[in-house]
Amino acid sequence: MRKDVRILLVGEPKVGKTSLIMSLVSEEFPDVVPYRVEEITIPADVTPEKVPTHIVDYSEAEQTDEQLFQEISKANVICIVYAVNSKTSIEKVTSHWIPLITENTDKDSRVPLILVGNKSDLVEHSSMETILPIMNQHSEIETCVECSARNLKNISELFYYAQKAVLHPTGPLYCPEKKDMKPLCVKALTRIFKVSDLDNDGILNDNELNFFQRICFNTPLEPHALEDVKNVVRKNTMDGVLNNGLTLKGFLFLHTLFIQRGRHETTWTVLRRFGYDDDLELNQDYLFPGLKVPPDCSTELNHNAYLFLQSVFDKHDKDRDCALSPEELQDLFDVFPYMPWGADVNNTVCTNDQGWITYQGYLSQWTLTTYLDVQRCLEYLGYLGYSIIAEQESQAAGFTVTRDRKIDLQKKQTQRNVFRCNVFGDVASGKSGFLQAFLGRNLTRQKTIKEEHRSYYAISTTYVYAQEKYLLLHEVFPDFDYLTDADLACDVVCLVYDVSNPYSFEYCTKVFKEYFTDSRTPCMMIAAKSDLPEVKQAYGCSPLEFCRRNKMPPPQTFTCNIAAEPSRDIYTKLTTMAMYPHVSQEDLKSSTFWLKASVGASVFAVLGFAVYRVLLKSR
Repeated sequence: MRKDVRILLVGEPKVGKTSLIMSLVSEEFPDVVPYRVEEITIPADVTPEKVPTHIVDYSEAEQTDEQLFQEISKANVICIVYAVNSKTSIEKVTSHWIPLITENTDKDSRVPLILVGNKSDLVEHSSMETILPIMNQHSEIETCVECSARNLKNISELFYYAQKAVLHPTGPLYCPEKKDMKPLCVKALTRIFKVSDLDNDGILNDNELNFFQRICFNTPLEPHALEDVKNVVRKNTMDGVLNNGLTLKGFLFLHTLFIQRGRHETTWTVLRRFGYDDDLELNQDYLFPGLKVPPDCSTELNHNAYLFLQSVFDKHDKDRDCALSPEELQDLFDVFPYMPWGADVNNTVCTNDQGWITYQGYLSQWTLTTYLDVQRCLEYLGYLGYSIIAEQESQAAGFTVTRDRKIDLQKKQTQRNVFRCNVFGDVASGKSGFLQAFLGRNLTRQKTIKEEHRSYYAISTTYVYAQEKYLLLHEVFPDFDYLTDADLACDVVCLVYDVSNPYSFEYCTKVFKEYFTDSRTPCMMIAAKSDLPEVKQAYGCSPLEFCRRNKMPPPQTFTCNIAAEPSRDIYTKLTTMAMYPHVSQEDLKSSTFWLKASVGASVFAVLGFAVYRVLLKSR
């Protein structure tokens, strides 16, 4: 909502513009009225909407046309004052003032107008019969009010209506000609309905309506008031109430009724609570609240954010198969202005046999977005209504900013839950296969992936010392000229070479010597395609000897050309190295160390899935 309101009064000489302002301020009719009064500011605490209000007078005798045009361009609302006992001043409303204002305001930012009929104390009749056709002809006219500066009739109401026309304008919401809400308003309210429909059954039940009422208006509806609302909808629209709950049709009808009855501040309160600005676009401050991330720190979702995302998954997983079908995924993102996940996401996270994103894959993708682009994740959570449904100040409350990696190294421990592994290797060395194997896909399944749907990331969970952690694999482009700081910043490095290609290993040595010889980032060598005959590498020493000289673990054999799902042991090792970069070379060689790190991984992986099924049943 605007932080202040600027009201300009215009009209023919002697219609009482200055008298109206002076009567409002002094609460009595002035004996002496000057040509005009200086700008008056009414403090926020004495206005109905608690917003500072600036009232600006205009006098043809004291001001030039240029000064008038400047004031018109600065005004938030313009009151065109006429005298109810002067036919000429009424005619000037349409012949002079409305065209003048139209010419001096931006066509895209319509300024609301209030028609003010002053001096009602001097006549017995009303001017409304003459004014109503003018209002119907000009949609920018918000309302008309008759008043008297002399006996103070409707003076406070006049300025309240002017303030209301700015803070709660009818224009963006409603089309008087069609007697219906405008498409943008319908779109915004439809999103609000879907976000508020917590069980996604297409109906707002009593609990959901009470929650909606409380978060928008800070007070629940009494049971009888709730029934009264539903009865109004039942009487006026078909299918507005279903199974004793409010449907989208009924929800939209109610807001149309509010607007038609002049209670559009109710609709605006709802729209602004859900993040909309005066143009019915989601406010940038709502979508992108402040979140500072210092250098060498990362971002993760916290427990409350994961709980919210779990509830969103549960809400849309209608067949309870712990995966989102394309239709369910489309339904989930229906509250977004665009589809945020492309086909590459299905090759970035775990999917079921049908290629649908699983519960684990769904949370993994959110974790990935948070790590790589926290601003985008803030935006996405805004569309889902996180701050509203979780009753948080903003989406930023759903994130944890980890401490500097240097501190983790000094203290030899970390509280982070997401670790990045950059995967280096020459062309055709097996990097993509290594990423996809992490998601449980053997070579046969990998061959079904279309090139245009290929992903250079893979993320899933691993278990180290019975703790669930996320490992994010990133396939780095092999050309040295394209390497960026982001390609080098990671928690662990994976160097992949093809055992059947004698020239594959040399690339790994170049990467290591160029970027990681003096780095504290742990590195692991992967001997990929180990199902093929191994050939001698065309390099000065063997891969095993190179690793020994550079205090790296021995090369780890890997293949995804098997019938079953590829082993996950190697990914547990990578996560462990990322978590404990200070661990010595001797420990890394020890089978006991790896056994301790990986113990319980398979048990916890199964347990995690089972726990989700139990949660589903309990819901």
